[in-house]
Amino acid sequence: MNTTRSGRPALTRPDGTPLRVLVVDDDPDLAEVLTGALRYEGWQVRAAADGASALAAARDLQPDAVVLDVMLPDTDGFTVLRELHTVRPGVCVLFLTARDAVEDRIAGITAGGDDYVTKPFSLEEVVARVRGLLRRAGLARQLDEGPRLVVGDLAMDEEAREVTRAGELIELSPTEFELLRFLMRNPRRVLSKAQILDRVWSYDFGGRAHVVELYISYLRKKVDAGREPMIHTVRGAGYVLKPATR
Repeated sequence: MNTTRSGRPALTRPDGTPLRVLVVDDDPDLAEVLTGALRYEGWQVRAAADGASALAAARDLQPDAVVLDVMLPDTDGFTVLRELHTVRPGVCVLFLTARDAVEDRIAGITAGGDDYVTKPFSLEEVVARVRGLLRRAGLARQLDEGPRLVVGDLAMDEEAREVTRAGELIELSPTEFELLRFLMRNPRRVLSKAQILDRVWSYDFGGRAHVVELYISYLRKKVDAGREPMIHTVRGAGYVLKPATR
């Protein structure tokens, strides 16, 4: 398996080139530490200290993800995000801020942010959240992943991000796709909720394992609806995907 120096599975863009990440923070020491941690993943990383330079860097770098501080010297991160989306539609954005009020979180998500981390934070958490965002958005692939997975009559083309069962196309959200990918890469293996949270969401949800139950139910409605079931619950242990019995 290809891994980063941190020991995690290496992620690249779907074409195999390094992922591109822009760090926007006016604290030079923090920006340097964040930039170093993200480069440790093998990614191309650039830093900017204010909104104007962030937009200029985004036009040049065309980042896949942005780690964006809310409080900047010339503007706020929400305004920068709106401008970023005109430069790079679909870019993943992780807000970084010392403010943890509920209204700030709502403002960040409403502005189009994908996730929110409050200071102080661990570098491990920031890196894990960026990895999770990139995977769920379909902007990254793991180097040891093949392009196609097949379990029974269920098939997944990882590069085209298409899933079919018995030849019928199944439309999935990015998170549903990642959950099904994990199940298909581990057929007939019982996977616990903790394993699924760690692999699909890439960080601890603080015990909110019900999110796994919710997305398993979503998958069942799309993969198993009107068909012999493939996704099974193993009481007290987790979930398993296996070919239909007929």
